[in-house]
Amino acid sequence: MKLFPAIDLLGAQAVRLLQGDYNKVTVYSPDPVQVACSFAQKGAKYLHLVDLDGARAGECENFETIRAIIKATGMYCEVGGGIRTEERVKAYLDLGAKRVILGTAALKDPDFLARMVARYGEAIAVGVDAKNGYVATDGWKQVSAQESFAFCETLCQMGVKTVIYTDIAKDGGLSGTNLAAYQKLVTIQGLNITASGGITTTTELLALKQMGVDAAILGKALYAGALRLEDAVACLEEGGTA
Repeated sequence: MKLFPAIDLLGAQAVRLLQGDYNKVTVYSPDPVQVACSFAQKGAKYLHLVDLDGARAGECENFETIRAIIKATGMYCEVGGGIRTEERVKAYLDLGAKRVILGTAALKDPDFLARMVARYGEAIAVGVDAKNGYVATDGWKQVSAQESFAFCETLCQMGVKTVIYTDIAKDGGLSGTNLAAYQKLVTIQGLNITASGGITTTTELLALKQMGVDAAILGKALYAGALRLEDAVACLEEGGTA
């Protein structure tokens, strides 16, 4: 199972939000490039980057910071946040990002999603952010009438290969992740699931690995010191049991 340490960008700083609330921001570093390099030094091979300004405003606010991170680390980077046009998809891929994450656009404009999947294939992932079982959009400010599991099944039928599924209620709370949701999602044949939101222990990581989850995103647990990245990398490499 792949590990993606997360760097959420707001005003070119590395931050975390509590359950997606822009009024509950913790700034962890004014130097996201240094944070990314430290993750690489601790054994990470993958990186999950989110432009929170972009998610909220639909603009590409942290493009230059993301460029600097990709250049400095050479890591496999996936990027999300406010990506709602092909121009922006292509700009990130040209920058060196290996995967671009569509969120709001995937739900609101399925024709756009279909075109991007047809054109860029597995370089397109979809972020499904669930609030009480329904898909949230626009930086988690709006909740749609679309049930989240059914939406993931629809995405698979459209040719999407990777879904990043976040239970908003678990995000940033250091209270554990929604293992039951991932147990259900991995039954969708042909869809790679990335678990995101609330992962706090190596026991959870191993449980996700054993159920067949493709990747896991680590955020608040790393920044708050609840989980050391070196320990997370080591436990998966050693293939221990939960």
